[in-house]
Amino acid sequence: MARFVDIETPYRGANDTEVKQNIRYARACVRDSLSRGEIPFASHLFFTQPGILDDNNPQERDRGIIAGKTLIEALKAATIVYTDRGTSEGMKLGIEKAQKSGRAVEYRTLGEDWEKDFSPHEGVHSHNGVW
Repeated sequence: MARFVDIETPYRGANDTEVKQNIRYARACVRDSLSRGEIPFASHLFFTQPGILDDNNPQERDRGIIAGKTLIEALKAATIVYTDRGTSEGMKLGIEKAQKSGRAVEYRTLGEDWEKDFSPHEGVHSHNGVW
């Protein structure tokens, strides 16, 4: 049976370009987790989509963090920390919460070629543009 996992990657950045790169990296990590037969959840990708929550609004950011971590706790998910792009303060909070609750914490990297490996899959949508 597949296990639930909480994906920890950086989200915030010094500028829009860095945030976009962090989002690409997080998507590649979710893809990697799926390829391992896991059921990943990356709250920072889900809750920060346009129209859901604004990560720049501290109250909305906190609401998203609480919702994501509450779901992960309920699922008793392992925390998977992808470290190619460093470890942010938000990631450290997720690691700390996992450790305090006794959930497993694992560290992974995609390697220096992650962008090359991910790029062929980027922009591919199974919904064919229909929402």
